[in-house]
Amino acid sequence: MKVFKWVSLGMVVLTLASCISRKQYDELNSNFQQTSERLSQSETQNRDLQAQNTRLDSENNLLKGQQDALKSSLDACLSNAGKGSQNIDKLIGEINSSNQYIKQLISSNAKNDSLNLALSNKLKRSLDNIADQDVQVKVLKGVVMISLSDKMLYNTGDYKVLPEAREVLGKVAAVVNDYDTYSVLIEGNTDTMPLNSANLPRDNWDLSALRGTSIAKILQNEFGVNPSRMTAGGRSEYNPKTTNASVSGRAENRRTEIIIMPKLDEFMRLMDIAPAKN
Repeated sequence: MKVFKWVSLGMVVLTLASCISRKQYDELNSNFQQTSERLSQSETQNRDLQAQNTRLDSENNLLKGQQDALKSSLDACLSNAGKGSQNIDKLIGEINSSNQYIKQLISSNAKNDSLNLALSNKLKRSLDNIADQDVQVKVLKGVVMISLSDKMLYNTGDYKVLPEAREVLGKVAAVVNDYDTYSVLIEGNTDTMPLNSANLPRDNWDLSALRGTSIAKILQNEFGVNPSRMTAGGRSEYNPKTTNASVSGRAENRRTEIIIMPKLDEFMRLMDIAPAKN
């Protein structure tokens, strides 16, 4: 009986072997392996898609929260629309007021520019034929500033005015007298070179002040400028126009300045003062 079973099993194997060839078997086995690999890849992709879906759900919940917050803000804006309209009207009014203010400033500046130009032209005509390097004239906000170099006025370290300076001072006096309601400030200025002497001038303070008063006395005594209009003094080396490190710089700082300015009330009128806002 046992022998019969083994004989039967052998016949089954021989029958199967006779049903497919080796080549067909290899092809079936290869297809089986490929199918198994595709199944594994599909399972991996499915896990990835599940993770992505979880992340998207989280982002969606966040966006929904933001949407709710924006909706609340929009509702608040709509409820305050009336107040917002009032604020816009107020802003427009402020802009119109600012535009009017700017127009007033432009008009005021144009007026001051015309006054400055008239004064400047008059001074240039009065002080013609004078070397530019020795006399500098500026007109700013109704104030006339005349800067005279020391080499034209004095000898080195001295405060006595040279005779040849009278011509220039006479022209300056003519301008001063033309504007007889204006105040006149005369300032002496020095460089930083030390001046030490037992006699006057003892130092740069003395030198600058004595130079200022010397000019004031000549304007008063020789050209008839009212002394009550004049203030004379010195600023020593402490009001430089440029550096004292060079010869040319020191020469520029050694100067006497004559400043012709309106009385206080006239000065306030001529100054570039902003008009009052309504």
